Amino acid sequence: MTRTLTSKGEQTRSRIVAGAAAEIREHGVDEVRLEDVMAHTRTSKSQLFHYFPGGKEELLLAVAQYEADRVLDDQQPMLGELTTWPAWEQWRDRLVVRYREQGTQCPLNVLLGHAARRTPAAQAVVTGLMHRWQAAIATGIRAMQSTGDVAAAVDADRTAAALLAGIQGGVLLLLATGRTDHLEAALDLAIGSLRFDR
Repeated sequence: MTRTLTSKGEQTRSRIVAGAAAEIREHGVDEVRLEDVMAHTRTSKSQLFHYFPGGKEELLLAVAQYEADRVLDDQQPMLGELTTWPAWEQWRDRLVVRYREQGTQCPLNVLLGHAARRTPAAQAVVTGLMHRWQAAIATGIRAMQSTGDVAAAVDADRTAAALLAGIQGGVLLLLATGRTDHLEAALDLAIGSLRFDR
């Protein structure tokens, strides 16, 4: 059952989620206790359970959604403005910087690796993120098709799916090696193929 929160309630819930995310980023999901989140966010146990009656698992899922939203928010406004080749290059550079700064610590990966063992709702967080990300890339490809910069024959959805798969592969290799070379190669080749697919 979905609960309707007041504006103040939404702010409090958001503050708890952001505080929990900060704690997890600093200490890791397995080390963070609800007491740590309460101390960080200056909330009582009754407040915490008012917003997250399912306890830690429900809070972790909310943090996973928060981190998923950040993945896309961190790419804006570039991801929403893929209408010229310079814009695509700016988006590409923003992605590389984001993941280079993140390094081998991926909060979303850690959270979903933990939560996915207990709830199918975690899969929905990943699916939702990938759907929104792919849709944004496909919108950019269609914008470039409308100006004749990308061939009309290009399947925007399938190409966006392939580009996203390349990004995710590059991120996985970054987590394993600490290097962004594979991510950069995937982005450069995918964007380059769009340029020459006319």
